Amino acid sequence: MSQLIHLICAACGAINRIPGERVAAQPQCGRCHKPLFSAAPLTLGERSFQRYLEKDDLPLLVDFWAPWCGPCKAMAPQFASAAGQLEPALRLAKVNTEAEQALAARYQIRSIPTLVLFKQGKEVNRHSGAMTAAQITQWVKPHL
Repeated sequence: MSQLIHLICAACGAINRIPGERVAAQPQCGRCHKPLFSAAPLTLGERSFQRYLEKDDLPLLVDFWAPWCGPCKAMAPQFASAAGQLEPALRLAKVNTEAEQALAARYQIRSIPTLVLFKQGKEVNRHSGAMTAAQITQWVKPHL
């Protein structure tokens, strides 16, 4: 029997248990029947961030950004493109540091954009500054 992977549905919040070998087969949520992967970054707030960190078994790559930040705006389409390339090996998410100041403070975000990679709920790597989709993919792959 294969290992079950826990995946949170972005649409309804249900925790789905998917056999490991089926994660790449475009699984759908057992509750709402929407796709569990959208090839786009999730938008997370304090509660949803914590839920993905604790309950979803995939690594989580978070872009800490702000709406007024020029490099953040420039990197946004690159980060979205990376989501299409890296899912379902990991989840990609965005956290607006203006709206989620406590979360940014907890992770000591001092400059933006800052990418933080979490694995099994713990930070494993961090990079500050804008990157292209190819650079993001290259930076993250050794940690998967």
